[in-house]
Amino acid sequence: MAEHSFRPWQNPVLHPISSFSNSAVQRSILTAIVAIPARLKSTRFPRKVLADIFGQPMLWHVYQAVTKAKKIEAVWILSDSQEVLDIASTWGAKTLITSEDCPSGTDRIASVMDSMAAEIIVNVQADEPLIDPTVVDRLVEALEGSEADVATPVYPLTDVEELANPNVVKVVRAHDGSALYFSRSAVPYVRDAEFQDWLAHSKFWGHAGVYAYRNEVLRRFPELPKGDLESVENLEQLRLMESGARFLTLEIDYRPQAVDVPEDLEAVKRTMQAKS
Repeated sequence: MAEHSFRPWQNPVLHPISSFSNSAVQRSILTAIVAIPARLKSTRFPRKVLADIFGQPMLWHVYQAVTKAKKIEAVWILSDSQEVLDIASTWGAKTLITSEDCPSGTDRIASVMDSMAAEIIVNVQADEPLIDPTVVDRLVEALEGSEADVATPVYPLTDVEELANPNVVKVVRAHDGSALYFSRSAVPYVRDAEFQDWLAHSKFWGHAGVYAYRNEVLRRFPELPKGDLESVENLEQLRLMESGARFLTLEIDYRPQAVDVPEDLEAVKRTMQAKS
């Protein structure tokens, strides 16, 4: 692979469409790990990472799922709570204590980068007990076969309510799968059509909040300035995008079902029961 560079201090440059093509870049096998940032003091659902799902904490279900990924060498659980780490250690998980002052999961991972040796770090949320391990593998393969800085999954939106929901993040994509923008708004805007008919006029993509980062990109994240787009949208991936990082998106069948409030936990249990 050609030497990779991410220079947020320089003016953005245009990259050819072929820069993300597997045929344009020689595939390299890179070391990859999963990092699960697990904050215990969640505002809307305190202690949710330890919430019980059929006799095991939610975090256990996330951990068990990602350990099935074939491209991963290790799974790390990162938390500011020793209680969480002590429990995770009983499962055989690798654990690291982090500061309580980390403003986001990405910052939490970046703060302990020196303790996790890997060329690719996959950030999996601790509130995604239904995560599909094949998604993790595909993200790693995407970075191995491209010059993207970050790889992340997307899925087609098929419901107008999802399109209108600001909690469902939308992605605008280029022909080669690179992300052009992330937004809580319904983008692109469909002119001369009623909102309820927008899905008939354009394809819309939802974003599943799993990220595969190159080591050097994630390491620089805390140093990057918080830009206007991140501030107004409250989407931390826009900090990297505003600084010139290149995002590659992958279409998946997996639909995210994160647990933000207790009602979400019951929905996850119903989904698990339906699959069993």
